Amino acid sequence: MFKRHRRLLVILLAGLALLAAGQFYRHFWLIHPIGSGPAGRAVDRSLFESPWTDRPVVLLGLGDSVTDGFGASGGKSYFDRLVKNPADRLVKNPADEFDDMLGVNLSAVLPNLAVHNVSMSGSTSQELVDYQLPRLPEADDGTFGIVVMTTGGNDIIHNYGQTPPHEGAMYGATFEQASPWIANFEVRLGGILDSVAAHFPGGCAIFLANIYDPTDGIGDTINAGLPRWPDGLRIHAAYNRIIAGAAEQRDDVFLVDMRGEFLGHGIHSRQFWQPFYHSEDPGYWYFDNLEDPNDRGYDALRRLFLHEMSHTLPVIFDPTRVQIRKPSQQPRTLTDASTPAID
Repeated sequence: MFKRHRRLLVILLAGLALLAAGQFYRHFWLIHPIGSGPAGRAVDRSLFESPWTDRPVVLLGLGDSVTDGFGASGGKSYFDRLVKNPADRLVKNPADEFDDMLGVNLSAVLPNLAVHNVSMSGSTSQELVDYQLPRLPEADDGTFGIVVMTTGGNDIIHNYGQTPPHEGAMYGATFEQASPWIANFEVRLGGILDSVAAHFPGGCAIFLANIYDPTDGIGDTINAGLPRWPDGLRIHAAYNRIIAGAAEQRDDVFLVDMRGEFLGHGIHSRQFWQPFYHSEDPGYWYFDNLEDPNDRGYDALRRLFLHEMSHTLPVIFDPTRVQIRKPSQQPRTLTDASTPAID
């Protein structure tokens, strides 16, 4: 009788342990609460209290679905929220704008601002060249261009391992296989930046975002619902080094460290033991498709862009201001070749 009771107790304890393990895994790996309220950094609103210039300025969006706003509610993409123009419903700020961002936008400091967004959801860097560069708005030498660009992410993640890897859809490739495609991206990105700059004879500032990582630098793509990819993080890091290098080499290009800003808001955002954990806001910033931001992610991204712009553009428009560093030219440490393989 005693042995039977002991056996039942062992079975009960084992069941409870399995149940606890399952709940632990569910809580810290499977459930991704978005959170609520403002996301990301605060923007210094004092920098938006007086005009930066009265010159004609064009805000131009280039690149993929992040700049196109896929996954955002109406009016809540980062591009939409950079400006406020009541005459255009496409760029009007939402009625539920956060109090700390009221009046904090480019329209408040650029009275002669025009807006064009030629980005395309799903586009690769080559498709940016083929389909977006020919659609750039005409600009004369009196017009200044502010360009925001996100590109390269689709080159890496498509076609999610469902097809053999190839240039423009390299998911699953080895680093050696991807090396010529990475080299082509470096040349292509340089050509894109040169073409955009040449299109604005009156000058421009290009705010170029690097590529975020929904696995928070861990690379466990299986936990993200995708096939295993041993060299994925290494290829991702190579693309981000190229983006950072392009910004470092050009005076009119400024790095926007989207990867660093989103680190800790991906599929491991609830794991308090990780070094990237944000106790003040462990919210998940990605949309259902994993590769685009949700509304809170777009809020964080527009704040990041405005932060970079407010520390750069006033100096460009008025060189008598105190010169400052190029914002975020030193991104958070990027994954290098020593990174463990993706699970």
